[in-house]
Amino acid sequence: MNPAKMTIKEVKEFLFAHEELTEETQALFSADTRSGVQAAYKQWQRRREKAGQLRQRWLDMSKNERELWNKGYTHIAGLDEVGRGPLAGPVVTAAVILPQDFYLPGLNDSKKVPPARRETMYEQIMAQAVAVSVTLSDAALIDEINIFQATLRAMRMAVQELSVTPDITLNDAVTVPGLSIEQRPIIGGDGKSVSIAAASIVAKVERDRIMKKYDEQYPGYGFASNMGYGTAEHLAALRKLGPCPIHRRSFGGVLTP
Repeated sequence: MNPAKMTIKEVKEFLFAHEELTEETQALFSADTRSGVQAAYKQWQRRREKAGQLRQRWLDMSKNERELWNKGYTHIAGLDEVGRGPLAGPVVTAAVILPQDFYLPGLNDSKKVPPARRETMYEQIMAQAVAVSVTLSDAALIDEINIFQATLRAMRMAVQELSVTPDITLNDAVTVPGLSIEQRPIIGGDGKSVSIAAASIVAKVERDRIMKKYDEQYPGYGFASNMGYGTAEHLAALRKLGPCPIHRRSFGGVLTP
């Protein structure tokens, strides 16, 4: 392979198709004085550097999983919730068991992933996970037993409803009562564990879809955009329309916005 005998288009196509190059091949591209080749090679270097950073990030975020797999744990369930803070709608929890060869570059806390990318990640997680369970606690239950207890209840149900029983759960910050399974709470877990991050993505996408349907059922509150959070638009709608059936009446700002 000699870059000097390739057109700029062929160079671009070659570099795009190869994530890794030998040092000898890299030296040949580096020595080619054509500006188009240099631009393509620098772009390849940036892409390779980015891929390396994502790979390292994945290694950092899968540290807990790799440690447990090495100790003989087979099925590790990540557990997370979305929707504790909104004024309306359910709190949604997800439990996800990933296979050991799973790799999804850029996986992170759902709040740090753009919506379109979340949807793509959601589809990959759902297609490749060993098991996924999604549960929720609605506004009525939240008002009855409080948001924290309603969240724990949904988390417990998510683990119990997995089609494969996990050997251990990795939880975002909390310990869930009523589970006989070993648990490991991790503070900020959705940014430190790939399993918890996967659960975060699944819960977020599922909840967003629920709120978009509620926006059609209860128009005027902007649920499709604010997802039930207390935005200025939402509070203004509450003042005008009053609360609807999915509002959490125990939350400040709902009855007196």
